[in-house]
Amino acid sequence: MNIEQELEKIKERNRRVELDKSWETSWTRKICIIVLTYVIVIIYSYLIKQYNNILLSSLVPVIGFTLSTLSLKYIRKIWEKKFYSK
Repeated sequence: MNIEQELEKIKERNRRVELDKSWETSWTRKICIIVLTYVIVIIYSYLIKQYNNILLSSLVPVIGFTLSTLSLKYIRKIWEKKFYSK
């Protein structure tokens, strides 16, 4: 394999990594997770016969999950500073 082919492979890999990174931080992904979590909690609440204000009570785990995922980037920054700033 020549150097040009190796370079193309590296460029292609970098494109995939950048795409993955963009997806991980996209609002599309976050909104999909929120909606899917909400729907799953509603279905679960219905199955266990939790009928008291099912739409409102289903918001609690979704809000908790959303807050935890949004705050993880700040925790990661602190972690990176602590372990990789040396």
